[in-house]
Amino acid sequence: MEPRFDFNKRPFIVIWETTQACDLACVHCRACAQPLRSSLELSTDEAKRLIDEVAALEAPVFVLPGGDPLKRPDVFELVEYASSHGVRISLTPSATPLLTQEAIHKLKQCGLARLAISLDGPSADIHDAFRRVHGSYDWTLRAVRWAREIGLPVQINTTITRHDLQYLDSMIALLEQLDIVLWSVFFLVPTGRGSTADLISAAEFEQVFEKLYETSQRVKFDIKSTEAQHYRRFLLQRRTEEKRKGGQSLPPMPGTSTADGIGRARGINDGKGFVFISHLGEVFPSGFLPVSAGNIRKQSLKELYRHSPLFVSLRDSQNLKGKCGICEFREICGGSRARAYALTGDVFAEEPCCVWEPKQPITGVGAGTRPVEQTRV
Repeated sequence: MEPRFDFNKRPFIVIWETTQACDLACVHCRACAQPLRSSLELSTDEAKRLIDEVAALEAPVFVLPGGDPLKRPDVFELVEYASSHGVRISLTPSATPLLTQEAIHKLKQCGLARLAISLDGPSADIHDAFRRVHGSYDWTLRAVRWAREIGLPVQINTTITRHDLQYLDSMIALLEQLDIVLWSVFFLVPTGRGSTADLISAAEFEQVFEKLYETSQRVKFDIKSTEAQHYRRFLLQRRTEEKRKGGQSLPPMPGTSTADGIGRARGINDGKGFVFISHLGEVFPSGFLPVSAGNIRKQSLKELYRHSPLFVSLRDSQNLKGKCGICEFREICGGSRARAYALTGDVFAEEPCCVWEPKQPITGVGAGTRPVEQTRV
């Protein structure tokens, strides 16, 4: 289960928050998005320098979320620049009137590799209540259809919270009707507008894992979890159980999509194969983990990712505390560092939403004796 991608040298996924401007007001918004762009955002030239760094690092996946990236007039220019420099680029626009059929066509012409769009309910009432804008659901489905009509791969992002947990079966049924390549299932981290009251329990995590496992065996699209690293532990246990019973049809491990080459990214975690750059240039281990390692306006992305104390310490499983520190699955899982920080203030604390009890007792191993300086921003 050792990763086939050296996370110490380069990230597998780079996320750049293009802007925090957005015309939606989603309940769970990590960024606390607002209507207007900040004058302090990375400029077009700074964005291109960032793309050059991503290209030099040879990061396989580069994603432009927001806010809403379509709020930036230069977004088409940046997509084309990235594509022409060998960077595989995905975009996560908001489902608003800015996401027109013409915009989707232009993005594909500029070299966009994938359109990722959020869908957080199986009906307009549920989704629009979550997004707090009437019509967002219908706009989302139109955007999916427009993209598929021109052969642009579509990824659906869904955030699991108390708000939509009860609709999971209906959600899956809807997704089976859409021609998508990936369902990325986000598990809430209570940061930004996200509330701990909306966080599902550890037992409910397992129930969702079971549903994802079952679904993965029959649907045509891949399923990926975000901020639920322990889904890998769950699936490995189930695969082992099936193998013991002589089962022949096993779902792939999370992160084994041949289309994206994600099979090389086993064990990815916040700061470990993953890096997030804010609209202001701040470099974080994750968009859900507000601890800054520095700013690309002052240091290179490569330097911050490879050598900052924060990132180096996050890639060392010996720093994990509690049951994560002695868990037999810590190298492929490691727990959500973002959720641990959100609920405890400690990036190395054990995953708060995991039911698994390691086979060996906690006796000082994994005590996390090498703390890193943390700065909340």
